[in-house]
This record gives sequence, structure tokens and C-alpha cells, in this order.
Amino acid sequence: MSVSEIATEMPESAEAGSEASAGPGSGGRRVLLVWDAPNLDMGLGAILGGRPTAAYRPRFDALGRWLLARTADLSAGGKGRVEAEATVFTNIAPGTADVVRPWVEALRNVGFAVFAKPKIDEDSDVDADMLEHIALRQREGGLAGIMVASADGQAFREPLEAIAAQGIPAQVLGFREHASWAVTSDTLDFVDLEDIPGVFREPLPRVSLDSLPDEGAWLQPFRPLSALLTSRAGQGVA
Repeated sequence: MSVSEIATEMPESAEAGSEASAGPGSGGRRVLLVWDAPNLDMGLGAILGGRPTAAYRPRFDALGRWLLARTADLSAGGKGRVEAEATVFTNIAPGTADVVRPWVEALRNVGFAVFAKPKIDEDSDVDADMLEHIALRQREGGLAGIMVASADGQAFREPLEAIAAQGIPAQVLGFREHASWAVTSDTLDFVDLEDIPGVFREPLPRVSLDSLPDEGAWLQPFRPLSALLTSRAGQGVA
């Protein structure tokens, strides 16, 4: 992945602390989008069978326009202004800061906040930070809608269902192959990222067990086999 390709794709998220708390003023409401970059990268890589090229990287400008349109829909007929807030949560592996920096700056330039966390070990994921951010926004009040973008998103199922039970529209954005729980949910709406106009330049080469070609298809691993050497005991496949 070249630096120029990264910069044109727009990327990640801002801080879930004090800086991320900037949002609608007194009396305002917000529609919140939270993007799980590490998980979505893994899900997209599984679909593609490798690292995505420029044609298959999500375009955050298109995603931002979709979010603004969704926010306008949710604000129609309501009282007070409704603003959109989008944050990308990502890990930064050692030695990659200079490569990732243009992508992060491009994201921020588009209007996305970025929460970046060092990737120290396998426990350095950003799920807990995303959940804390969602909980903070919920406590602050004025939540008019929420969207969580994650390839599987199971960690967010209960919080999102609890928010939806309060009458707040809750959506899961991702890939239908990896989020069957959201696709079939009675309380959550699911939006396939490929169905959002302009998010991908080219159609994704999607293959599922329900729609295999007659000649068969290769299904690539989600992670390298060597990851077994560092995984916790008890995490296995029967």
C-alpha cells in the first residue's frame, strides 16, 4: 500500500476522551457513527483473499455523505438541530506511524475524528474504547441515532440492542457474510457497506457458502496460521 493510495482513501478515528467530546451544543442532538478499522480491515481482507488495493478500500468521503443524508432523514420533523459525528478507531503497529499518518490526516480533513491506539499485543484492540465512547455519548443524552461499522460486531450487540430498546435507531454497518446476527436481528437495522453508494470503486469479489460457483471457490484464512503460537489456550476449533 503506497502512501499516496492511503491518502486518497481517507481513514480513521479521533480520541474518545476530551477531544472527542466536542459535538452538538446545548439542546443539540447527534447521530453517531463508530468505525472499527482493524475489524473491518480483517473482514475485507477475508472477502478479497488478501490486502485490498485502492479499488477495494472504503472511501470515507462517500461514507460521510451517506451519514449526512441519514442524519437529515432522522432530523426530519424533529425539534432542534441534529449533527453527525463520525469516529474511526484504529490500531497503529510499531514502525508504521509514518505510513499511516497521511491516511489519518486525510480522514480528519474529511471530518472524521480518529482514535489511534498502539498495537502492543493481541489485547490492544479498540473494542473497549469504542464501547466506552458509545456509553459516553449515551450518558450525555441527545442521541438521535447510532451506527457501528464492524465486520462481525458481536461485541456491540447488547449495547446496540439496549439503545434500540429506548427507541433510538441503531444500525450495524458491515459485510453480510460476517454479521448474520445483525442481518437477522429484529431490533437492529443492517446496512451492507457495499450498498452505500460510492464507498467502493469496484464491486467486491464476494463468495459465500450459500452462493458457491459450480467450480468451487477458495476461502482464505482470516489470520495467519502462525497466530496459533500466540493465541490463548482454549481458543480452538473442534
